[in-house]
Amino acid sequence: MENEQGHHDPGRHLLGPHVIGQRVVIRRLVRGETGPTGGPAFTDLLGECLAWGDGVAVVRPASGPAVEIAIADIVSGKPVPPRPSVRHRVSVADAEAHTARLWGGIEATALGEWVLRTEPAPRGRPRKRANSCLAVGDPGLPLPDAAARAAAFYAERDRPALLHVEAASDEEAALTELGWAPLGHGDADLRLASVSRVRRTLRRPSRPVEVTASGPFATATAGDGCDPTAEGRAALDGDWLGLHGVTVDPAYRRRGLATDVIAALLEWGAEQGATTAWLHVETDNPGGGALWESLGFTTHHTMRYLTRPGS
Repeated sequence: MENEQGHHDPGRHLLGPHVIGQRVVIRRLVRGETGPTGGPAFTDLLGECLAWGDGVAVVRPASGPAVEIAIADIVSGKPVPPRPSVRHRVSVADAEAHTARLWGGIEATALGEWVLRTEPAPRGRPRKRANSCLAVGDPGLPLPDAAARAAAFYAERDRPALLHVEAASDEEAALTELGWAPLGHGDADLRLASVSRVRRTLRRPSRPVEVTASGPFATATAGDGCDPTAEGRAALDGDWLGLHGVTVDPAYRRRGLATDVIAALLEWGAEQGATTAWLHVETDNPGGGALWESLGFTTHHTMRYLTRPGS
């Protein structure tokens, strides 16, 4: 902070004992050195505050040893948010690309960075995710033309026109201006977690859980033979493990069966080299969201379906 003469006054900042344990950025005076303009020299440090007291602050940077700083030499500083984990720095497009592994038999056609997805012969009612355009990134065309191209693609296949977009994104706002509207249901969070962290949170299964695997896919079942009381599925894509279809017979709920199945799938995934676990949680399912949050899953982004009225 500068005084009336344009010099920096040490001692004015937003730091103190309350930032111990937090990530902070500090600008400090370097005594005995001259800056490039001939005035005092300063240097910046980003790291975790380990201690604050007796005239000294101790900060540990991301790499290297902890640094002791005289509090009187601090010119400015403030707490900063924790750095997101590596998996949370992945883009929406890259994260969504990992989800394709869960659904086999889907045809994918590129439209620039968009992906037109369809099931050649769906069994029963077409699934939204498998029959929608992943509209994330640059479609390589003006947006009205890209949206029209997607609508025509699904019309040719007798499917409703659906665009799958990141909720509250610029793409959603622009497409809404073109007349596309939220479907009204189906919003889902993509949640991520460290496989090792979730495994530490979960206890080992208290009952036998059978895991059957074929290539990158696995199914875990708990119960008696052909009549399981709980089951779940997983798919591996690189070092990402997708979980889905975790269900428990209503008569056997609240007995830990769901977490037993999850633990078994994560153990299988870890053996295959998985480091990141992911899953979708519908935003109108707070109960399910609470379970995954308790296991360490946090939201990376939320996806929403847009439809063109009359399509």
